[in-house]
Amino acid sequence: MSTTLGNDYKERIVPELQKEFNYSTVMQVPRLEKIVINQGLGAATQDKKLIETALNELTAITGQKAVPTLSKKDISNFKLRKKMPIGAMVTLRKDKMYEFLERLVKVALPRIRDFKGINSKLDGRGNYTLGIQEQIIFPEINIDSVPKLQGMNITFVTSAPTDEEGFALLKKFGLPFKHDNK
Repeated sequence: MSTTLGNDYKERIVPELQKEFNYSTVMQVPRLEKIVINQGLGAATQDKKLIETALNELTAITGQKAVPTLSKKDISNFKLRKKMPIGAMVTLRKDKMYEFLERLVKVALPRIRDFKGINSKLDGRGNYTLGIQEQIIFPEINIDSVPKLQGMNITFVTSAPTDEEGFALLKKFGLPFKHDNK
């Protein structure tokens, strides 16, 4: 782990969480396993260029090549065929994950209009999904070249067994939650 957040995790976050939750070994301390960025593009059934644009934008934002997500079945009401591209996603791990997390917390989230923090609702297994309305909060995106504003889901997958431990971990990483669970 060569990034600052990766080192910060080892040097500061692990000892703090170990003390807070009385873990007997450092192996019990929850860790951030991966970050998955997903964009669903329902309108891509009519406009094929949307997928290409979304893939390029996600690749620019994350520094890792995005892949298209494909439909699983035919749905005639939506003019959807099986294996048609309907979204884009990237899974980040290790150094790229920490770099993205640092840019998200320090640069992108503060650029959201009227930003007051993110909701503190985890999924019950220590994971957290953050919904973003516009991709233009990332400085890598040139606003003038954006054909359509798209939202995205950013999922933080942790090894935490409970929401409380996952919340504590993500809070220590600097995610700006609106209010504490405690």
